[in-house]
Amino acid sequence: MSSYADRLKALREQLKAEKLDGFVVPLTDEHMSEYVGSYAQRLAWLTGFEGSAGSAVVLPEEAAIFVDGRYTLQVRQQVSPTEWSYQSVPETSTTQWLEEHAPEGGRIGFDPWLHTRDWVKRAKEALASRGAELVPVDRNPIDEIWKDRPEASKAHLVVQPDQYAGKSAAEKRTEIGDWLAKHHADAAVLSALDSIAWAFNIRGADVTHTPVALAYALVNADGTADLFVASEKIGPDVRQHLGNGVRLHERSEFESALSGLKDKTVVVDPERAVAAIFEALDKAGAKILPLRDPTILPKALKNPAEIAGQKAAQERDGAVVSRFLRWIDDEAPNGEVDELKASDRLEALRRENPELRDLSFDSISGAGPNGAIVHYRSSEKTNRKLEKGTLYLIDSGGQYVDGTTDITRTVAIGEPTAEMRDRFTRVLKGHIAIATAVFPRGTRGSQLDSFARRPLWEAGLDYAHGTGHGVGSFLAVHEGPQRISPVGSSQSGGDEPLAAGMIISNEPGYYKTGEYGIRIENLVLVVPREIEGAEKEMLGFETLTFAPIDRRLIDVEMLEPEELVWLNCYHAHVLARIGPNLSGADLAWLQAACAPIGD
Repeated sequence: MSSYADRLKALREQLKAEKLDGFVVPLTDEHMSEYVGSYAQRLAWLTGFEGSAGSAVVLPEEAAIFVDGRYTLQVRQQVSPTEWSYQSVPETSTTQWLEEHAPEGGRIGFDPWLHTRDWVKRAKEALASRGAELVPVDRNPIDEIWKDRPEASKAHLVVQPDQYAGKSAAEKRTEIGDWLAKHHADAAVLSALDSIAWAFNIRGADVTHTPVALAYALVNADGTADLFVASEKIGPDVRQHLGNGVRLHERSEFESALSGLKDKTVVVDPERAVAAIFEALDKAGAKILPLRDPTILPKALKNPAEIAGQKAAQERDGAVVSRFLRWIDDEAPNGEVDELKASDRLEALRRENPELRDLSFDSISGAGPNGAIVHYRSSEKTNRKLEKGTLYLIDSGGQYVDGTTDITRTVAIGEPTAEMRDRFTRVLKGHIAIATAVFPRGTRGSQLDSFARRPLWEAGLDYAHGTGHGVGSFLAVHEGPQRISPVGSSQSGGDEPLAAGMIISNEPGYYKTGEYGIRIENLVLVVPREIEGAEKEMLGFETLTFAPIDRRLIDVEMLEPEELVWLNCYHAHVLARIGPNLSGADLAWLQAACAPIGD
């Protein structure tokens, strides 16, 4: 089809043929993944929207697309206002919009393999007020009209060695089995792809930039498991690694396997498992325990091997980023560097490392006004040069065999304005406030979020994204359950107490539409803090990411003495950690970039 308007028209015709008055299109897959394989990019195919979070509703006469504050600008660039109305989450959800717009007595279709049971419940309640009905479809109508839809990946699984995992897959399954026994359950459904990768110490290449494989699993109370994955993806090494305790089945057999769990007590995660799984278990006569996936918290609490691997990956990656920043300083003033050339250069530097397996996400390479688009993705159409008097924002990361990195730096191209320096310094002050926070065990990320925002709030400013997200160990760059974000935000992902061993990003920002964007992002590790005379168990953060922060953008007069001490100590650590990995002009540049300020 030649245009997105044609695709929308075709979908409406398909819905009419199926006697449906509407359809809901989420951006996810059968595993409730944030990042999905090309075969599941239905929202992008239908609308042109390329963000990583969103949804849409199509009715006979109107259509709406729903995004959060990260994509307010991007959706307007990529999705036609003629065909679609823009809706802001969480102010307006798909269910709220349906309650106001669904045709009276209409039949609204949904794919039960792409929605949670909770969403289905809320949607049914919303539609009931209009006498409308929510109708599950056997086959997604978008798949019927998407004639050149890509096939699901056939990439082979690989083994994640115990030296990086820190614990064998058999040990993990035994611990899950013990957890099930305590809850008097027979089995747990694992449907989240990173949960399966972690539990079985396997990795894949079925989702771009996220090393997971399309699979389902049932882990049993006796520590055995059933893994459902296409047999063509499993080589002899993986079979040997999985051992006799794991029974292998085709992925297509998963639904029928659920029907065999009659009278079994089965744990299913209401947040991560789709409605179709609950429906299949209900029909089978299983007793469902709606509890959180038992791998989620153990996966978030990194063990010593995972922490060591992450630190090694961060030092390796920090050296790459520093080499890149020197290249930007040398080349950008010549006026020949653009966003694509810059991100290509950074990727090429990363790929010099034999430990690199992939990028951890598509780099956000934003020059000037493009930097104000929080999750911007440069293209030939939007590509801008790095021009003097502007800011350049680069948010990037690598998937190394021993760790996942995510770092953002904002760079002055030429002389920054006083306003740019003010805004940057406020973001830096917020970053330092998180980096130096000390808090009692049991504190949630939402309680810390305002620390990062206060310097901006004092100037009447803010940013429309969370301050921090969890990060996996050679896994998803966005990993729950921990977050630093306001309560009730669309990115909160729950409000999990922070605990030692969790890795989380520290990334406040500021974005001036049409002019520039600023973000400073490091990854931090939650660690115990020993305080003399403390009456509670206290925690804090250890910074893991090491790369210089642009001195030209710092208004030193705005920093408190303790903030300046932190900055100078941070740069001293940067030089000590990554200096040994550099030489020549790169090392000389790093030494200058990390020199103490204010001496």
